[in-house]
Parts: sequence; structure tokens; C-alpha cells
Amino acid sequence: METNIVGVGVGISDRFRAVVEEKTARIATIATKAQSLDVKVTHRSYRGGHVEDETVELTLIGRGPLVRAEARDADKFVALDLAVDKLIEQVRRAKERRIDGRHHPRGARFEKGTGELAGIDVHPVSADTLHAVSTGAIPTLEIEEEYSPVVIRTKNFDAEWMTVEEAVDRMELVGHDFFLFVDARSDHPSVVYRRKGWDYGVISLTTQAAPAEELVS
Repeated sequence: METNIVGVGVGISDRFRAVVEEKTARIATIATKAQSLDVKVTHRSYRGGHVEDETVELTLIGRGPLVRAEARDADKFVALDLAVDKLIEQVRRAKERRIDGRHHPRGARFEKGTGELAGIDVHPVSADTLHAVSTGAIPTLEIEEEYSPVVIRTKNFDAEWMTVEEAVDRMELVGHDFFLFVDARSDHPSVVYRRKGWDYGVISLTTQAAPAEELVS
């Protein structure tokens, strides 16, 4: 498996390249059909340079959809370890989903042998029942109440300041497809969400949230 390493705002040392090669061998054992691994290391500074971190982005290229993982830490070696763990977990989960899909296909399917629909909890009405309803032998009820197929549920939560990585971890922990939070680096209300291919996205509002101490008071 070919490995490509790029640094943005940071140099790539021989030691880091050696560690990446070790991690690549670990990834290759589970992603046997992978053709290449792109590693991008980005150095960022926040709040006048007082807060710095390294972001490691991994992109696994092979047959099928791309698999991406990202992690951030003050130490790029730690960020690499975290990103590799996330990438391997995503590959493992994708494999489990494919195996489960082959053995337990989801959704409706037509059984050629019996001529019936399987995998769906719907049963056709008999011709006698349809005839009885049409002739009035079976009475029907008319519902005059206003009906709407849309059910809107509301929930309110206190604002929580955290990093994007922490928000992704919380989202995975609760098993949801998205998670609302306030970005600790920008103070912007944001949401992380799960995208196709086990990738993640972030949407942020340009308006800053009120400081945490004001919310407490």
C-alpha cells in the first residue's frame, strides 16, 4: 500500500515518516484491498498563537468509497495514533455492515419461490374483505379530526463548550447522527454530523455564543 505524507505549516521529520510506515502496516492488515493512504498533517494556532495543535487527516483509498479519519492534539504523534484508531474502527464497522447485509438483507424483497414479499410487515387484504368494504358490509369510520403526518418534538439543552473531536466522541457515545455544541476554539454554535462513508462534517453559525460565565449567572 502506497503512503503519501503532506505537511501544512509543519515539517515532516524522518521519525514521523517511520512511525507512519509502522501504522500503515497495521492498517493494511485489516484493509487488505486498500491501494494508498494519504496522510495530511496541519499545524494551527488559535487566539494569538497561545493555543497550538496538530491535525492529522487520513484518507484510505481503494476499492469502494473513501474512508477518512481525523484527529487533533498538541502532539502530532498522539494525533496520528488517534486518527489511525478511528480509521481502523471505521474500516472494521464497514466490513461488519457488508457481512451483515449479505446474511441479513434489509428492506422488502420478493421471494420467487412463494411469490410473497419478505422483510416488510405488510400483508395484503383478501378479495372478500375488499368486496365487503366496497358494498358496506363492513362499516368504515370517517375521522373528522385534523391530521398531520408531521410530528415535531422539541428538546432544550444547556450549551456545552467542547472541541470538534470531543463532540464527535459524544455523538458516537449517544449513537446519534448529529450532536449540537459550542466550539471551544471559536465560541460558535456548531453541529457535527455523520456523512456517508463513515466521514464527519461540521456546520457552524457565524454568531458567537454568550460566554459560559454569563450563562451560569
